[in-house]
Amino acid sequence: MSTFTAPLGIEPAAEWRELDTSIARWVLAHGGSPLLARTAAWATLAESHGDTAVALAGEGPGRHGMPVLDTDAIAALEREPMVGDGCSATPTPFVIERGLFYLWRMHAQEVAVARMIRERRRTGQPAPLDEATVDALFHGDRGAPVLAQRRAVQQAPGRRLFVLTGGPGTGKTTTVLRMLLGMLHQAGGAEPTVRIAAPTGKAAQRLAQALRDGKQRLQGHDTEMPAHLQALLARIPDDEPLTLHRLLGVDGRSQRFRHHADDPLAADIVVVDEASMVDLALLRGLLAALRPEASLILVGDPDQLSAVGAGAVLADLVDALRREGADDLVELTHSFRAGDSLQPVLVAIRDGDVPAFDAAWEAGGDQVRHVAVSDSRSLDIAVRRWADQLRALWRHHDLTRPTDAGHPAADAAQRLQLVRERQLLCALREGEFGARAVNQRIEDQLRAHAGRASVEAWYPGRLVMVTRNDYSAGLFNGDVGLCLCDDSGRLWVWFEYTDADRMASARPFAPTLVPTHVGAFAITVHKSQGSEYGEVGLVLAPGARSGFVSRQLLYTAVSRSRTRVEAWTDRASVVAAVAGESSRTSGLGGRL
Repeated sequence: MSTFTAPLGIEPAAEWRELDTSIARWVLAHGGSPLLARTAAWATLAESHGDTAVALAGEGPGRHGMPVLDTDAIAALEREPMVGDGCSATPTPFVIERGLFYLWRMHAQEVAVARMIRERRRTGQPAPLDEATVDALFHGDRGAPVLAQRRAVQQAPGRRLFVLTGGPGTGKTTTVLRMLLGMLHQAGGAEPTVRIAAPTGKAAQRLAQALRDGKQRLQGHDTEMPAHLQALLARIPDDEPLTLHRLLGVDGRSQRFRHHADDPLAADIVVVDEASMVDLALLRGLLAALRPEASLILVGDPDQLSAVGAGAVLADLVDALRREGADDLVELTHSFRAGDSLQPVLVAIRDGDVPAFDAAWEAGGDQVRHVAVSDSRSLDIAVRRWADQLRALWRHHDLTRPTDAGHPAADAAQRLQLVRERQLLCALREGEFGARAVNQRIEDQLRAHAGRASVEAWYPGRLVMVTRNDYSAGLFNGDVGLCLCDDSGRLWVWFEYTDADRMASARPFAPTLVPTHVGAFAITVHKSQGSEYGEVGLVLAPGARSGFVSRQLLYTAVSRSRTRVEAWTDRASVVAAVAGESSRTSGLGGRL
């Protein structure tokens, strides 16, 4: 009988999944004690929640429903033959180190990442830019709002690892452009190769567009940069947005990365945007694929939601560098968005300060709004109002008319931008208040008002999001498409892309050729990471019933908006979100 289906012999916890129960069976079948079997199952469950380990001592025990172990039980676990201390040359299935219980795989990844980060920081040879070059890159601006940006640009050259963080509107992309210009300038005639990537397809697309926009702003500034610096702009790639998986090259058969220590990336400088979305395993793969002399720049906002996979590597790294007062971390705090009433709201959420949040929300005026949603009826009313506003947007811009026969791609690209100005975000994917059900409600109403049958999957104006990478089609997880008809009435689904002239355009796919997708009128907050919208509506389950409610989730949702936010919830959910924190159990920060 398979060890994964043998009788368990212990009472499974209500929280366990089938995988967790299977791990417990495996431990018992291989001579482990019931205590070890239960602990291993909890560790597997914790990994699914993003933890790299479970805490046995200190302040962290008892997460996800796991019972707190006393000192005798912890000592018994440490004596188990299948448990090591992480120092032995012979690997064991489980490791206890510094009061944390690890699956061997998680421990090995954490140790490897910490070692490679320490090595990069140790071997870097900082070569700060001179003040004259920094002045030229900033058009002579030495004002207080750009001091942190100047510090990042000046300190980046020569380092093997550099971390740049900041919230929305703080100028991260423009700072990265100037950092790269400074590094290319400092390299002289060496002409280092620059590669730029992001964790998801949508984040990569947005990064490429932001780089193009940033280049135009630098070139169009009233005070011109010296010609030799302007010439270096062309060496910063912005044409083909790369996901990290595409950069590293995923082998379709083994699902391993093609680039690794024995076949490193042909890159001298690698920039990773939206680094908060990078999990422990992906960071290990990236670090292993870099040449020792290459420079890695991690850019992101550590206050956003962590990666879907295990670990909170950017937050752990930033915390460690903050404690050290390190020069290879620069945090941007000044928002350049004029009249930004959302900034005080974001600061209050980040700090977990409920009174400050209330005050900032009250002072936000038209930029923030509370929609009382506490049950099915109030949710239905709010959804109907949102759908009505979407229809008004469609009518105003005539979004459902056939595409322009002469310039269909440009027409579709413009309409894609218009419909993305309003986005409904949900804390959950499933359930009555989840993205799947809320999106279905919106689609049902839009179909009804358009006179479309409920069985019709596709109709002009339908918005969808790809959920699985399709490299042959050039579509990636997070890409958003808009269904439109041509002048013959045939339906096409248009997706954004960059044309040969590096201009934003769109390309059509027959509906049957669109990769795995979901409706995108309402999506999860996790799926919104890497995107930016004009107006955001956030749906939180009433009474804080969701275990996913946290300040990171609320912060991420609000920071997706440029102009206006609606919170569809009740008071208890808001308080729980601001006061709650979805911290992850990890030993990476301690190792750094």
